[in-house]
Amino acid sequence: MSGHSHFHNIKIKKGAEDAKRSKIFSKLSKEISIAAKDGGPDLTFNVKLRSTVEKAKGFNMPADSIEKAIKKGSGELEGCSYEEFLMEAYGPSGTAFIIEGITDNKNRSFSEIKLIINQKGGKMVNEGAIKWMFEKKGVISVNAEGKNKDDLELLAIDAGSEDFSSEDNTLYLYTRTEDLEKTKKSLEEKGIKIESSNLEWVPKENVAVDDDTREKCERFFETIDEHDDVQNIFTNI
Repeated sequence: MSGHSHFHNIKIKKGAEDAKRSKIFSKLSKEISIAAKDGGPDLTFNVKLRSTVEKAKGFNMPADSIEKAIKKGSGELEGCSYEEFLMEAYGPSGTAFIIEGITDNKNRSFSEIKLIINQKGGKMVNEGAIKWMFEKKGVISVNAEGKNKDDLELLAIDAGSEDFSSEDNTLYLYTRTEDLEKTKKSLEEKGIKIESSNLEWVPKENVAVDDDTREKCERFFETIDEHDDVQNIFTNI
């Protein structure tokens, strides 16, 4: 299994440190509304909604904002009619990117994001041209600082993880999509604190790039990530 997406980590750290809270909360609100729309407002039965709310709480999103987003998604409050979208693109030097988003106007979002991609040296491609390079996986991150890595990995395998990788003090556990919640719950029952758990596009193989290309790709990533309708970006770097 290839290593975890470096640029996804940048987004998490950037989000945690960024002063532009309103933009973060706006994106989280859309994600909560979509989850409530798809699976209903009850966190007990809607795993996707429960996971998204946990993420929002991790960013200190106010409880009333979370509740409002749930009610918009379930139809209890009037709101925009959101839909999810996925775009595939080549970045600088032929690197591969998958962009996930939520919008109330897909044509507008595609047009705006395509313009950004072109301006930053990339190229939007047709559906399937990039996606075959990735697999949809459950990804759980665990803070491994001060812990025995071998013990953690054995616990992860026992809980249902298929593979793992590490970066700095973080251990990333990979599961089948349908096993994500079960594995997360099993780890928590064993006293393991989960930093995050998400369904992500994991590259089948990572590509090595030089420092100049990496810098261009980071700018490419960050500019796209600034768009209000973009939720997640995954790459094979």
